[in-house]
Amino acid sequence: MTPLPRVGLPTDHKQIGAHPFLAVGEKYVRAVVDGAGCLPLLIPTLDPVLPLRQVLDGLDGLLLTGAVSNIEPHHYSDESSYEGNLLDPRRDATNLPLIPLAIEMGVPVLAICRGFQEVNVAFGGSLYQKVHEQPGFMDHRENKDDPLDVQYGPAHDIALVQGGVLATLVGDTQATVNSLHGQGVRRLGDGLVVEAQAPDGLIEAFRHDGAAFMLAVQWHPEWKVVENPFYLAIFQAFGNACRARAARRGVAA
Repeated sequence: MTPLPRVGLPTDHKQIGAHPFLAVGEKYVRAVVDGAGCLPLLIPTLDPVLPLRQVLDGLDGLLLTGAVSNIEPHHYSDESSYEGNLLDPRRDATNLPLIPLAIEMGVPVLAICRGFQEVNVAFGGSLYQKVHEQPGFMDHRENKDDPLDVQYGPAHDIALVQGGVLATLVGDTQATVNSLHGQGVRRLGDGLVVEAQAPDGLIEAFRHDGAAFMLAVQWHPEWKVVENPFYLAIFQAFGNACRARAARRGVAA
């Protein structure tokens, strides 16, 4: 039996009661298994940070998940963090250096929501802390009082760049996605190429302009991934890139 490609998922650092926990949402883990056909492994976000090159040496892919927290704004601007902003400095400390290293090492990367924003910041981009307060932009947040199926249901169309990775996957230049984010790309990072935009012009997806697979999306394709052909195609493309990486590592070994 051929071993499954190994996909690392960096954890969130959470305080639950008196104890700190390292956690990843189950929906992301399930999507790696059911959508990408890979073996999920959690990457602890510790202080001090683990030896990241050694971590990536043992992986065939990297999934950067969404989270309730946001990146500390000092990583991309001189703005203060707004009152009540949920932060995760341990995740920042692990993921921001992990991302360019993964690209350098040829490890496929799929980034979702907070992960999408992490990639942008890791390559020198900046963010809007509150998209809904910016003139000309929609409110991209979900209603947290709605049932989950409504929160993660179709929210708006996106325009896919012709000839891009996403447009090629769906064979079209339009798709419909969910929308559950308060922050978004202000300035796109170096070496990143737009893949999709919302009706208000906000960047919804980008790729890295390099040889390695790196796709970042602002929406949540992990949600019921096997029931949505577009979301499933994203995870299958990621899984195929991970299998190619695993094959190369096997030859190298």
